[in-house]
Amino acid sequence: MGLVRLKIRELAKAKGWTIKEVADRAGVNYNTVKSYARHPGMSMVDLTAVQKIACAFEVTIEELIDVVEE
Repeated sequence: MGLVRLKIRELAKAKGWTIKEVADRAGVNYNTVKSYARHPGMSMVDLTAVQKIACAFEVTIEELIDVVEE
């Protein structure tokens, strides 16, 4: 099973947003976004939340996800 990392911190920094602003703009629970932003590798994510976060950044899911282990 592979591990993925979401590039939330990098994208938020590029836009000048806080993690709270990302959560608000995406309509995703703050604790979920904070958790995704902190983990260097996750095996499971809520794809609905990931899609909403990607839309908030105006990027594709592929641009948001970084595969860290296959």
